[in-house]
Amino acid sequence: MLNWNSLLGFVPGKNKVRTELVAGLTTFLTMSYILAVNPDILSAAGMDKGAVFTATALASALATILLAFIAKLPFAQAPSMGINAFFAFTLVQGMGYSWQAALAAVFVEGIVFILLTIFNIREKIVTSIPLNLRYAISAGIGMFIAFIGLKNAGIIVQNPATLVTLGTFTPTALLAILGIILSGVLVVRNVKGALFYSIAVCTLIGIPLGVTSIPQDFVPVSAPQSLSPTFFQLDFAPLLNFDMAVTVFALVFMDIFNTIGTLIGAAAKTDMMDEKGNVKNIKQAMMADAVGTSLGAVLGTSTVTTYVESASGIAEGGRTGLTSLTTGVLFLLALFFSPLFLLVPGAATTGALVLVGVFMLDSISMVDLSDISESLPAFITMVMMVLTYSIAEGMILGMLSYVLIKLLTGKWHSISITLYILSALFILHYIYS
Repeated sequence: MLNWNSLLGFVPGKNKVRTELVAGLTTFLTMSYILAVNPDILSAAGMDKGAVFTATALASALATILLAFIAKLPFAQAPSMGINAFFAFTLVQGMGYSWQAALAAVFVEGIVFILLTIFNIREKIVTSIPLNLRYAISAGIGMFIAFIGLKNAGIIVQNPATLVTLGTFTPTALLAILGIILSGVLVVRNVKGALFYSIAVCTLIGIPLGVTSIPQDFVPVSAPQSLSPTFFQLDFAPLLNFDMAVTVFALVFMDIFNTIGTLIGAAAKTDMMDEKGNVKNIKQAMMADAVGTSLGAVLGTSTVTTYVESASGIAEGGRTGLTSLTTGVLFLLALFFSPLFLLVPGAATTGALVLVGVFMLDSISMVDLSDISESLPAFITMVMMVLTYSIAEGMILGMLSYVLIKLLTGKWHSISITLYILSALFILHYIYS
């Protein structure tokens, strides 16, 4: 007979079924906002919103369930906040690639991630990027996500003289401002699923404001939305140029940093860490992440990664794969509630985007501000992500400035060979682009 307990790492007597189920539900509620936000962001790249919803729910469910069985850890996975913005606003809108080409880049990124995990190369890649730049990349992506939310809601608008300025207080902008305040209040009050509830409340308030549009034939439950508009829509031809090679590289880095940071941060001070401070079964968790990314690209969504919101389920006592299995099953059930999630207007998700930006900004406190040769490249990384409207440009300019400052101040020995090679490639990129 199949032993489900051993498959999920569940130990009767040590772990309680009810605790694990509640933990899985808690994790789902805290990260389910992605079901509303991801289709909204990727639709800006021209993708079908209904198909993206199905791809998001399926990729999240399958990757999380895979993690439950091969890593036996209480973490959940879904399309990454930050990388979905990179996908839509940098790759497609900024660099001019089709969303089909962007999906192909994500697919290849997942394959590369699988190979790096199999051959244990990921640690060498991570350590090639200076620690302070890693923190800056996370904080910069947070700022970029928040900026996107403010821009899409019309709170921030274009201005010929100053580039950006405060917009007018339209119903859309007012609903977004309400969402930011409500999200903040709920988070401060430690409400489980704060961002989810904020989105739901703002969607309801948006009805009398004329921001939320309800179809005449609206029903809250339906068959899953068709995947056909996005399924296996991969265009590999553009991947042969240098820009897309750099893009795949950037995607791999962002995914690795996000996943390792989340796993270590959420597992800290629990029995999921061994005596050396390493997360148990981290290789298997990384493999689930990598497989989920390639699978998600085939279905029609951006990079899948491990969610920091998993910490909410761990705080509820989740310790085994039963927690993540529960979360994955709930993502599958969400497929039948697509009309509710697709009803959400962009303004209702602004609060979630801004709060995610705040959460990611936490890493800035770990940047060494006492050493200008470290803090200046970190600052350039963060500010240029927003000012160039590109996560990739911020990363590249931050790494280039780091190398130049270290070289010119006689600290060349602190730079890895890998970073020297990358910098040379980045310079060639700017010369020939």
